[in-house]
Amino acid sequence: MSSSYLPATTDSIAQALEAKDPSDAISILYRVLDDPSSSPEALRMKEQAITNLTDLLRQENRGEDLRSLLTQLRPFFSLIPKAKTAKIVRGIIDSVAKIPGTSDLQISLCKEMVQWTRAEKRTFLRQRVEARLAALLMETKEYSEALTLLSGLVKEVRRLDDKLLLVDIDLLESKLHFSLRNLPKAKAALTAARTAANAIYVPPAQQGAIDLQSGILHAEEKDYKTAYSYFFEAFESFNALEDPKAVFSLKYMLLCKIMVSQADDVAGIISSKAGLQYVGPDLDAMKAVADAHSKRSLKLFETALQDYKAQLEEDPIVHRHLSSLYDTLLEQNLCRLIEPFSRVEIAHIAELIELPIDHVERKMSQMILDKKFAGTLDQGAGCLIIFDDPKTDAIYPATLETISNVGKVVDSLYVRSAKIMA
Repeated sequence: MSSSYLPATTDSIAQALEAKDPSDAISILYRVLDDPSSSPEALRMKEQAITNLTDLLRQENRGEDLRSLLTQLRPFFSLIPKAKTAKIVRGIIDSVAKIPGTSDLQISLCKEMVQWTRAEKRTFLRQRVEARLAALLMETKEYSEALTLLSGLVKEVRRLDDKLLLVDIDLLESKLHFSLRNLPKAKAALTAARTAANAIYVPPAQQGAIDLQSGILHAEEKDYKTAYSYFFEAFESFNALEDPKAVFSLKYMLLCKIMVSQADDVAGIISSKAGLQYVGPDLDAMKAVADAHSKRSLKLFETALQDYKAQLEEDPIVHRHLSSLYDTLLEQNLCRLIEPFSRVEIAHIAELIELPIDHVERKMSQMILDKKFAGTLDQGAGCLIIFDDPKTDAIYPATLETISNVGKVVDSLYVRSAKIMA
C-alpha cells in the first residue's frame, strides 16, 4: 500500500476505473482507502472503493490480499453502520469463495471474523459468518466440528427468532445429517426449515435449495415420483435465476425417471427448450445411463460409468442410486441367463453377460445367500448347479389357518362363559 493517499472523491474512483493495468487500479483504490477523512461523502466513496477493489482482487485471484483487506478495514468498520459492515464483510467472503482452491483460506478467514465479531459484540454478523463456516466445514468433511457449531448456533437463532437465518441453518443441518447417513434427523431438520420458511418470504434461491433437499431425501426413501416433482420445482427456481444448481436439479430429475423405469422419457426432457440450455457432460452422462437401462445392457452401463466417472461416480447422490440400479440390472440379467440350465459353467455365463468371471461368481454367491434363486456354486469344477424350485407344502398354511380359527372359537366361548358366570 502506498504511503501517500488520494482523496476519497468521485475523481479518484474514476481514475482507478480508467487505469488500463489492474495493478495500477488496485494501487489507486488502496490509496483512496488511506484517506484519513471521515466525512459522510468520503465514507460513501470509500465504500465504493472497497466494492471495486474486492472485484479487482477477485478477478486477479488474490485471495490472501482479500483476507488482508478485511483486517485493514477494521478501523473503517467502526465509522459506518453495522448493517453496511455486515454487507462488506459478507461480500469479501463471497469473493474469496469464487476463487478456486481457497477452501482452507475461507475457513481460516471465517474463524478470524468470528473472533473479531465476538470481541466487537456484533451478534447479527457473527451468526451469519458461523453459518458460512459450518457450510465450509461440511464441504471439507469436518462433520463433527460443523455439527457442534450448528447445534449451538441453532439454539441461539431460535431464541432470537431470526427466521430467515433459521431456514438457512436448518437446511444446512439437514444436509449435514444426510451426509452422516442419519435420515430421520435430516428429515426433521428439513421439516423445521419448511416450518420457518412458511412464516416469512423466502427468496427463490433459498426455496429452490429447500426443494432440492426435499427431492434428495425422498429419492433416498425410494419415493422417486415425489422426488421428481421436488427436483422439478427446484429446477424451475434455479433456471429462472440462471443459477448453476439448475443443471444438478435437472440431472436428478433424469435420475428419477431412470429409477422408475421411464428411461425413454430422458431424451425428451433433454431435448426440451429448458433442457437444451444445460446440454453438457452431466446430461450426456444421464442419457448414456438411460440408453443402457433401456437396452438392459450391463456392458453399456459400465462403459457409461467409465466415460462419465466425474458426473456419475463422483456425485454421491447419483452414485448411490446407480449402484442400486446396477445391482438390480445385473440380477435380472443373471436370472434370465441361468433360467434354461440345471448346471452351467460360470465362465460361460460370464462370457454371455460380458463381465469378469470373479465379478459374476461373487454376485451369484450373494444372490444364493439372498435366496434370489436356489442353487450352489461348485468352485472346484467352476460350475453353478441350479436346484428345482422347492414346492411349498400346502398342509402348513392350512394347519396354521385351522389353529387360528380354533383360537378364535375358544376366545369367543371364553367371553360367553364369562358373561354367564357374571
